[in-house]
Amino acid sequence: MSEEKLNQEELLAVESSVLSGLLAAHQDQKDDTTTIEIARKGKVLFSFDIHALTEKQYHDLQDKATKFRKAKNLGGVKVAEETDITRFRSLLIYHATVKEDRQKIWDDKEAWRQLNVPNGIHLIDVVLKAGEKKAIIDKIDEISGYTDDADEIIKNSLGQEDE
Repeated sequence: MSEEKLNQEELLAVESSVLSGLLAAHQDQKDDTTTIEIARKGKVLFSFDIHALTEKQYHDLQDKATKFRKAKNLGGVKVAEETDITRFRSLLIYHATVKEDRQKIWDDKEAWRQLNVPNGIHLIDVVLKAGEKKAIIDKIDEISGYTDDADEIIKNSLGQEDE
């Protein structure tokens, strides 16, 4: 077998391995869910599953929670004025909740009626305590890859390239 033919076969093997890795990473991201339990006074009141959010979803949800104004001195370009952090956090929880649980819990119209809220985003605000929301956001960030560990992994891989 010629050396050129051998190199092509090695390349194909590496490409196949890389593709398999990419597909596995994508599937893992889709399948990675975590169950959240809302418990008070030692009693679980309800639970729901959350999944990771993409960077684009984080950005789009932040935009939904942000007021913009047109800057006249910049030719009418939209400039962020203020982000409603409470709304942003509720949007993250709502959109990270798996579809089945979102429909069953946050989109329960009878709960909306009884708690006098217009939608699931507001239901999150009246049902969850601030600390509960923070803990859920921390878990969403973790499964979405926003952790100190992720930073460390990148730093370590960069350090290995320098050696």
